[in-house]
Amino acid sequence: MEERDFKLQRFFTACDELVEGKYVVADTKISETLRAIANCKELTELFAGVTTGFDYAAAKRDCLRFPVAKGSAHGAAYLPAERTDILAFVFCLLVEIDGGSVRLSDFLLRYFYEDGSYTASYALFVGRMIRPFRDIVRDLFPDMGRRGALERLHRERDGVLEKISARASVERSNLASVNLTKTDRAAAEVLLSELFAAIGRRDAVEVNAVLTGYRYFLFATGAPQENAAVMFSLAEELKK
Repeated sequence: MEERDFKLQRFFTACDELVEGKYVVADTKISETLRAIANCKELTELFAGVTTGFDYAAAKRDCLRFPVAKGSAHGAAYLPAERTDILAFVFCLLVEIDGGSVRLSDFLLRYFYEDGSYTASYALFVGRMIRPFRDIVRDLFPDMGRRGALERLHRERDGVLEKISARASVERSNLASVNLTKTDRAAAEVLLSELFAAIGRRDAVEVNAVLTGYRYFLFATGAPQENAAVMFSLAEELKK
């Protein structure tokens, strides 16, 4: 189970949720997609490569047309012809939406207008832009498109996460009998709650991040580490 594969799958999962999800959570899913890119060396290098020398301003003039015809109240959006330019264009657009310089609601009604409905307009947007974007990246990492390989990765990861969850429950019970300050006890609860949330999302990267923070918490407070040591060992399996 390679960390690279989990990071790539995190990206594809975020893209899938963008394509299949609802408009009301689109902003969150766009942020998750960009974080997945930032957290994956292979994807960071890919998008650094395709955006180098890419003229986004010129691409917007070519691909985002308003009005679509003389006298029309709406515009139309198109993708560039080249696959690398599609990746660069959609990536830059997502960055603008995430950064707030482009409002998704305004963008949808301006270029993907469908009966004045955000839901219908969003469906057009993801079908015409996000789906091709995702599929091009998937073509570049064919191993991640093999159903058997993905299922194996999911089974292995989920098994480890279930073991960590069981140990986290024991950890929460054990801390009840440890002499901690009110502040430290509240901090422990925040960390463990975040750990359970990350496990629920099947987010292996976040699980490791939270456990890193929890390791420092135990060191700082002097709380027992026997049970937690098992969690830390299990979390290392998520990186293999």
